[in-house]
Amino acid sequence: MPSARTIKRHDCPNRYLRLFLLAAVFSLCSVICAHAAPAADAAPSLVIVGGDRSYPPYEFLDKDDKPSGYNVELTRAVARVMGLKVEIRLGAWSERRQDLVRGDVDLLEGMSYSEERAKGVDFSPPHTIVHHSIFARKGGNRHPTLADLRGKEVLVLNDGIMQEFLAAQRIGAKVIPVPTHADVLRALASGKHDYAVMAKLPGLYLIRELGLSNLEAVGDPVSAQQYCFAVKKGNAALLARFNEGLAILKNTGEYQRIYNKWLGVLEPPGLSWSEVFKYGAVVVLPLILVAGGAVLWSRTLGREVAARTAELTREVEERRHAEEELINRQQQLVQADKMAALGILVSGVAHEINNPNGLILLNLPVAMEAFRDAEPILEEYYRDNGDFEFGGLPYSRMREALPKLMQQMQEGSRRVKLIVEDLKDFARQQEPGQAAEFDLNETVQAALRLLANLVEKSTEHFSVSLGTGIPRLNGSAQRIEQVVVNLVVNACQALPAPDKGIELVTWFEADQRQVILEVRDQGTGIAPEHLSRLTDPFFTTKRDSGGTGLGLSVSSGIVKEHGGELSFSSVPGAGTTARLTFTLPDKESMA
Repeated sequence: MPSARTIKRHDCPNRYLRLFLLAAVFSLCSVICAHAAPAADAAPSLVIVGGDRSYPPYEFLDKDDKPSGYNVELTRAVARVMGLKVEIRLGAWSERRQDLVRGDVDLLEGMSYSEERAKGVDFSPPHTIVHHSIFARKGGNRHPTLADLRGKEVLVLNDGIMQEFLAAQRIGAKVIPVPTHADVLRALASGKHDYAVMAKLPGLYLIRELGLSNLEAVGDPVSAQQYCFAVKKGNAALLARFNEGLAILKNTGEYQRIYNKWLGVLEPPGLSWSEVFKYGAVVVLPLILVAGGAVLWSRTLGREVAARTAELTREVEERRHAEEELINRQQQLVQADKMAALGILVSGVAHEINNPNGLILLNLPVAMEAFRDAEPILEEYYRDNGDFEFGGLPYSRMREALPKLMQQMQEGSRRVKLIVEDLKDFARQQEPGQAAEFDLNETVQAALRLLANLVEKSTEHFSVSLGTGIPRLNGSAQRIEQVVVNLVVNACQALPAPDKGIELVTWFEADQRQVILEVRDQGTGIAPEHLSRLTDPFFTTKRDSGGTGLGLSVSSGIVKEHGGELSFSSVPGAGTTARLTFTLPDKESMA
């Protein structure tokens, strides 16, 4: 019987043989499984990668029109470690999104995550976070919030995440999408629209690169978005390869190098943990103990100072507002007193003019009738004795001219009477609360009769187009006439020469139930920075020529009293359009 030691020696070759056979079986199974894997799990031989051509420092075309940036370098690094071949195509963002949907590109190297986008796109874990801010022209509100965008025109990237974000927030802004971020900032810098909302870092890069020195990022960031790789829904194999490559880069430290190269350029370099502990032990820790009490005291004092400062600021603002309001009221009282004095003066002058003019109107028909009665006798004398002198002229001329002269005199006298009546109506002070229906076209005609001489001296091209079927308005015809007179006078004063024209138009937009009047001139125009201030009290561009800045302010107040709106549009050097808009109540609400 062999010993135990002998048995172990004989068993060793058998055990090694069994281990070898087991390893061979596992290797064979691995090979079979690898060959049996579905073709869908294999990455394509060439991966087409899409991106935005104007989104520095994330992705952009450099001066040689070659793809560059954080996304581009990160994508190529992932492709290298995963053994993939990639072709990067940068273009307009909206087009590249459509390319992914159509299958013309396999992957987008940078796309912000949203639940809505996730319905058609699969996302990787975020490889960075992108902060978005509000951009504005310098000189305005430096601390706007999303609420301040209500009613404003806001530029965004077409199909970008901020277009979806603002729509989801429902802030009431008018969103203006444009193709690229560079186009967003160029439009804002040129004076178009009010704000832009876009990624802060690309915005700062483009402002510096394009030299848009009148723009700045204002307020706090409005949104932080997860920024990921993205593939078409269902392309799990390609997404898994990129996820794995991204994890490898993070573990090797290459991801941090790429991040610091492109996204850390506006941030100071950080300290390592060892440096932090070293400096903290030597310097910071003692200072913390000394400064602790000072911090608590300074915070308490700071809160008290801030509260008092805010209170003083509020008091100063209230006082300034009260002083402006007082000045405004004083000027309005002066203007009202002038108008009252004008009304008294006009009434007296009108009375003095109407008396002799009434005699003319009364006596002219009598004189005309007397001539008609004497005409047969004069004709008979003319036939028998030939031509004779009549009123200093030959009768042969006077018998035809005299009836026309008398007719012109009567028409002129009637026109004098009509102008005097219009002037009295214009200067008459109407009591508050008194309102009646009036015809806008008749009010316009009355105003133009008062201004006939001024218009004739100011322009050789004055046209009036009064619309038909315009509903009657409710209010004071005299006060609306005052507004029309003011707008036409401003248009006449804006003309550089008589060969430039003025056009006055009225019409009714039935679908919106709006009665509209426009006064259009071909004058010098108004600078864009002045347009929003035209109706401010005391604001005038004609101070040297005696302007007070109250005309349009008073007119705006009158229009608002009638439930209307006074607005202006202008192109410097080409002219200005003033528009009066009166919105009529719905028929249902009137019933």
